[in-house]
Amino acid sequence: MGLLGGGRDGAGRLGGAGRGRLWKVLGVAGLAGVAATGAVVARDHRRRTQMSPDEVRDRLRERLAAAEDSES
Repeated sequence: MGLLGGGRDGAGRLGGAGRGRLWKVLGVAGLAGVAATGAVVARDHRRRTQMSPDEVRDRLRERLAAAEDSES
């Protein structure tokens, strides 16, 4: 019996049941990745919308200065 419960045939390939279960596991992992990415994007958006335009401008200037310092 394979890792995901499917058997292998004589040529070492996953049988029909194992292949379906593999795709199901990969699909669930993909959905979890999309959900996690969405949560990160939403958190970042909330952080940005709570800042005033002056705060955003100051933060961008700080990042520019840090980038220029790291180049030299």
